[in-house]
Amino acid sequence: MRVLHVYKNYLPESQGGVEETVRQICRTTRAYGATNRVLTLSVEGAEGTLAREEAEVIRYRQDLELASCGFSLSALAHFRRQARQADIVHYHFPWPFADLMHLLGGVQVPTVVTYHSDIVRQRILGRLYRPVMHRFLAQVSSIVATSPNYFATSEPLSHYAEKVEVIPIGLDEGSYPPPDEARKAELREAVGEGFFLFVGVLRYYKGLHILLEAVAGTSLPVVIVGSGPVEGELQSQARRLGLTQVQFLGEVTNAEKMALMALARAVVFPSYLRSEAFGVTLVEGAMQGRPLISTEIGTGTTFVNQDEATGLVVPPADPRRLREAMERLAADPAWAEALGQGARARYEQRFGGDLMGRHYAELYRRLQPAPGA
Repeated sequence: MRVLHVYKNYLPESQGGVEETVRQICRTTRAYGATNRVLTLSVEGAEGTLAREEAEVIRYRQDLELASCGFSLSALAHFRRQARQADIVHYHFPWPFADLMHLLGGVQVPTVVTYHSDIVRQRILGRLYRPVMHRFLAQVSSIVATSPNYFATSEPLSHYAEKVEVIPIGLDEGSYPPPDEARKAELREAVGEGFFLFVGVLRYYKGLHILLEAVAGTSLPVVIVGSGPVEGELQSQARRLGLTQVQFLGEVTNAEKMALMALARAVVFPSYLRSEAFGVTLVEGAMQGRPLISTEIGTGTTFVNQDEATGLVVPPADPRRLREAMERLAADPAWAEALGQGARARYEQRFGGDLMGRHYAELYRRLQPAPGA
């Protein structure tokens, strides 16, 4: 069963929640007979094929980016040929250029869309794109929402409810290196322990400016891992507020990330807009038995993190409530540990990689035409 995944960014050039989700789907469906390829763009112009453990990555040069949407003439020219070599084409939404490639490509095989997020910010361009989006979503064979929360609150998905199913994002624990004691010791020396950890791409909707405001005037330690468009703004805000207890580490390896998870008091995820559809970092924190702090934005973050069971859920864009949640966990390590155990139990129940891989493989098979049809 040959599956072609289609998304604008992918590893190793780009790291983020969608990229990690694609990696996990590729990795976990292999045991069920899937052979995966990933069609993506390269901002750095690194065209060609890259062999990775989970998939063959086919990279085309990005020629233009408009409102976070990459365009590539070479990808458009070659998409039809790549789709013909697949039994399933699996799109990861949103990427409007993929909609265009599909509509122009005459795809003849079954198609799946994993619907990661509504388009939230680009309101003017969004109105222009909306007819294309609906034509695309109407044509695909099946749509996957990553949580029942997002399915229930997404206006675009409400138009296609009859072909939407929910498959939560899962993580294969074996795809992450276990926390290494030597590396933990090095990081403990560098950043301490018992801190509140954020991991992710530093984008506007992640709410990190709210997190910095929340810890102003406190001694609550925060470690921020990742890079992104608002990194400079956040560092300037931290300096302006005198937040000497906040450390920006930039990009780290998976081994370093797991070590930081082990040293953290809790994982904090202050995203405040619907652009944050799920929160892979929350699942990573739960996998490592860390308590979680997130916000109620009507998306999958609250599907992962259940208030008072796996962590704490606070209102979005509310620095005071976020600070109070952090102070509660800092003041009661035993309770924080109990919440972390609840998070680990929920990971084992709902977010294991094999469960996700099996569900996607079952979907792929259902969409395949019957022999002789």
